[in-house]
Amino acid sequence: MSSETRPHVALPLLARLAGVTVAAAALVAGSAVAATAAPAAEPAPTKGPCAYTPTPDEPAARPVPLPPDPRRTPDRGTVRVTLRTNQGPIGLTLDREQAPCTVQSFLHLTRHRFYDRTPCHRLTAYPTLTVLQCGDPSGTGEGGPGYRYRDELPTDLPPAPTDPTGVRRLYARGTLAMANAGPDTNGSQFFLVQRDSALRPNYTVFGRVDAAGLATLDRIAAGGIAATPEDPAPVDGAPAQPVQICRAKQGR
Repeated sequence: MSSETRPHVALPLLARLAGVTVAAAALVAGSAVAATAAPAAEPAPTKGPCAYTPTPDEPAARPVPLPPDPRRTPDRGTVRVTLRTNQGPIGLTLDREQAPCTVQSFLHLTRHRFYDRTPCHRLTAYPTLTVLQCGDPSGTGEGGPGYRYRDELPTDLPPAPTDPTGVRRLYARGTLAMANAGPDTNGSQFFLVQRDSALRPNYTVFGRVDAAGLATLDRIAAGGIAATPEDPAPVDGAPAQPVQICRAKQGR
């Protein structure tokens, strides 16, 4: 989803994919002009196992440093984070064992208040995909934290019962997962599964939404998706009832 979650129905990174295409075109156009200049140095990733890598072509939507990347990334236990939204609380339980680098990054962004006063810009209501996507301070679906990191993909998701091919997996109601723009492009955008959904297992799962959070998601989903002149009955777009993360805080 973000464009980072872009379900093809790729979870919602459709907008961001467009941004990547534009950036690539600009790079090609500028290559002849810069032919005599020294090549730009590759951005240096952090030195730990998570290798958080700066993305100068996609600067941070809100300034934030790279996350800590200790040699021994915490990989045991769970951590609580609460998203205080204008539609109600969404409690999250992050699972370090399931996705240690993702949890490390999410907590880092939470502590730096990256998610505060940030809209949840995308709601989908496909028969096989119902999620709320958040995590872009710009609200465009193209913004991120100015860095990327590797996938920690799930290996134990059951086949989606709605997919006779067996390719898609069940991202069950209450799943918390990262949106992306392709392999190893995780940033800040994430999605919350409101109803059992079928996706290729290409999205890192790193926690669960609690009962109160699911009640909030249900209210948001019940409000529907904002109509446009081009699409009076959309199944993908901004929530009709705007959703704002007022504060993201570690703990309850």
